[in-house]
Amino acid sequence: MKGAHFLLILAILALATSIASAYDPSPLQDFCVAIDDPAKALFVNGKFCKNPKLARAEDFSFSGLNIPGNTSNPVGSNVTTVNVDQIPGLNTLGISLVRIDYAPYGQNPPHTHPRGTEILVVVEGTLYVGFVSSNQDNNRLFAKVLNEGDVFVFPIGQIHFQVNIGHTPAVAFAGLSSQNAGVITIANTVFGSTPPIYPDVLAKAFMLDKNIVIDLQKKF
Repeated sequence: MKGAHFLLILAILALATSIASAYDPSPLQDFCVAIDDPAKALFVNGKFCKNPKLARAEDFSFSGLNIPGNTSNPVGSNVTTVNVDQIPGLNTLGISLVRIDYAPYGQNPPHTHPRGTEILVVVEGTLYVGFVSSNQDNNRLFAKVLNEGDVFVFPIGQIHFQVNIGHTPAVAFAGLSSQNAGVITIANTVFGSTPPIYPDVLAKAFMLDKNIVIDLQKKF
């Protein structure tokens, strides 16, 4: 009888394991259109792997995060990305890094990372940061002022932002739980898409005059 119970438990565990592993892996690109001709296909979810015996230390390193980014732009910030495109050895490892420089009162405007959670640490200056939860959670704002050494987490897919509320430059570093977390800047996406979204659609969605929408689209 004990042997029968043991076999039953093994069968249940095997079934549970097969169900748990039977899912579509998270994509590492915006989309993947199916194609029937393999000759015209592209590799999906990462990059092709180098022969491990040919790997070098340079495949796992990057230099330059000590150099401040140029914040002379309309939003007053600069993001230096270190993902699989800069460090080939990150391929399949599910992690990446960014340095964010902020001019006085500059901001990293509302955006989202569709493929990764972000954990940010302030190393210089004072930032006001936050994220907004989904419609299901009634779009609650979770925000906090961070000083040097403070850490904040932005859950995957949530719209978030950082603002330098000081009169001196600020610097932060952030880790992301993807080799290519992606970024969608809300304003650029909505008002700067190619081709543009019909102004009537955005006017109704944002409860704005159509001419204001057209003017906003010209800025992006």
